[in-house]
Amino acid sequence: MEFDLENPLTSSSTEQQPETVIPDLFSSESDHLPSLVVSQTSDFHICFRREAISLALRAQYSCDLDPLITYLAVNYIDRFMSKKEIQQGKPWVLNLLVISCLSLAAKIKNTDFSASDFQREQVFIFDRQTINRMELLILNALGWRMRSITPFSFLCFFISLMEPKDPPLKQALKDRASGFIFKAQHEIKLLEFKPSIIAASALILASHELLPMQYSSFKTSILSCQYVNREKLLACSNAMQEMVMGDGYESVSSTRTPLSVLDQHYNKSVTDNSSSTTTITSVGMSMTPGKREIKRRKFNNHFNENKVGFSQRYCSDRDIGPDTLIKQRSE
Repeated sequence: MEFDLENPLTSSSTEQQPETVIPDLFSSESDHLPSLVVSQTSDFHICFRREAISLALRAQYSCDLDPLITYLAVNYIDRFMSKKEIQQGKPWVLNLLVISCLSLAAKIKNTDFSASDFQREQVFIFDRQTINRMELLILNALGWRMRSITPFSFLCFFISLMEPKDPPLKQALKDRASGFIFKAQHEIKLLEFKPSIIAASALILASHELLPMQYSSFKTSILSCQYVNREKLLACSNAMQEMVMGDGYESVSSTRTPLSVLDQHYNKSVTDNSSSTTTITSVGMSMTPGKREIKRRKFNNHFNENKVGFSQRYCSDRDIGPDTLIKQRSE
């Protein structure tokens, strides 16, 4: 049965009343958060995460995946990295982690995802058995909690506090906030905030833009909500506002393709086919060329110690073992 990110605790066979679902959502959301360790880690892990997101986006574009599958996969990646330590010196682990998380996300969304199709343009090729082993490692690390509670799970609740009379206006508000949520996932400094806080902040920003006359009352309603931490919400809203202003965020619509929505914020990171190495170019993050080059060199320095020729390498279960390259994070 397909997983709905807006209703992670319910299914067509389980009808629950809103008054039961909402408290459960707020009480359970912390179980689906990555540890703060992810946002307070080394340059290697920060760069690793950035390139993992870039690779996941390339899979979204090349395989025409639902953006929500990519979002869910990145959620798995963050939570996994907060539980397991990624060892350096193994350049193929990034590809294996990303393709395994995408595969799991596609399965829970009941969507076909061809790992072989995606790997056609990749340097490292993994057989099905290796991917399956990595999937099992991820499942165990995440405690088999794959029906992630995300900011999308709280949008309808917070919108109900405003109760816009015009359904198209309500949908426009939701779409605009969704665009902010997609973008916020890429900002590592926003990982410390709960999904509900991300959702509320995104809606406050969206209402300020689309409904300026109702913005003040809507913000007051959210701040007065019994489930919302006022200080956290204000801090998150400020951080998200900086994100929007820093990237020159443009209007998005739910009718746009995944590429046109997300490519406004991030330049697609590509592997330089003319190079003799597997060095991956960092994602352009609306920084000056000088700063971007510093970031790129910093990432390359972590991975260049293990250069391999730019030719496809077939990695079977006999060659690599996911559990041998990833160890438990120390508390």
